[in-house]
Amino acid sequence: MPKTVELLFDFVSPNAYLIWQPLRQLAKDHGAGLEITPVFLGGMHKLTGNAPPMIRDAEVKGKNAYAMLEMNRFIARHGLNKFTINAKFPFNSVTLQRLLVAAAPAEQEQVAGLLLAQIWEEGLDPTDPEAIGGALDDGGFDAQRLLAATQDPAVKQQLMDNTSAAIERGAFGIPTIYATANGQTEMFFGKERLGQIEELLGG
Repeated sequence: MPKTVELLFDFVSPNAYLIWQPLRQLAKDHGAGLEITPVFLGGMHKLTGNAPPMIRDAEVKGKNAYAMLEMNRFIARHGLNKFTINAKFPFNSVTLQRLLVAAAPAEQEQVAGLLLAQIWEEGLDPTDPEAIGGALDDGGFDAQRLLAATQDPAVKQQLMDNTSAAIERGAFGIPTIYATANGQTEMFFGKERLGQIEELLGG
């Protein structure tokens, strides 16, 4: 049975950016196919009662400071020195997520990688369709087609269905990864689970 790594993904999550390259490399190193499932993190939070850590843990003394320490360790460990918090964070990502749903399977990974870098390295305004379109055009994609597709009822429904299905599978946040190897599929949450994913893929 082939090895696969499925990433539940939303552009709004800094951790989606941070895990992106390390997870892609890990999958490649173990001959695993990478699948991207766009979901809407805002909808996941609403349906599960979850909240962003900086809000959820705001009253817990020291917890967010420690989370930042761990983030900086991860950045240093994986050489992600171009990362910067986007000025619009947290932003409404629904248009970006629909755009990723609308992308053809063959271009989905490239679109995700391009926009992640633009948002979390270059400071692209993720709420500005013109800025998004310009980045897509510069990257060789049909921005007009992709942006128009974000208003397609079928695309909107697919994103809602992806989000509901993710919750049914036990997901509650981003990044959630489902790794499959030797006929076994396991769910992992958070960028800190790369070592566990590697153990499964290498087993």
